[in-house]
Amino acid sequence: MKARVLWVEKSKFLGESGSGHTLVMDGAPENGGENLGPRPMEALLVGMGGCTAYDVVHILKKGRHDIRGCELVLEAERAETDPKVFTRIHIRYLVSGKGLTDAVVKRAVDLSAEKYCSASIMLGKTAEITHDYEIVEV
Repeated sequence: MKARVLWVEKSKFLGESGSGHTLVMDGAPENGGENLGPRPMEALLVGMGGCTAYDVVHILKKGRHDIRGCELVLEAERAETDPKVFTRIHIRYLVSGKGLTDAVVKRAVDLSAEKYCSASIMLGKTAEITHDYEIVEV
């Protein structure tokens, strides 16, 4: 896997993924940025959310469960001093579908957290990661 990051101006950077997709990252106005994109650490948190959401959806689909939606809300705390690593991350999964049981959703979330989500397992080296989920019948 490869990526490129190009400094554009002020606190603005363009990140390009190996698959050719571009992400604008920018700093807060009080730090010389123009607020034109997420901060790099926000992008990291969103990436972790995408990684685990992908796992949960894939696991449920592979098990032939009728999943219709998956939304994650992530909340993170960072260290007060440099390096300001994530110290705590909580993930709330809102999983919707027909006939989803507590057991199958819990299994999918646990498998992602413990085995498949490289991003959350890596971030778990510095942060306490917790999760919960809610099942919405549609």
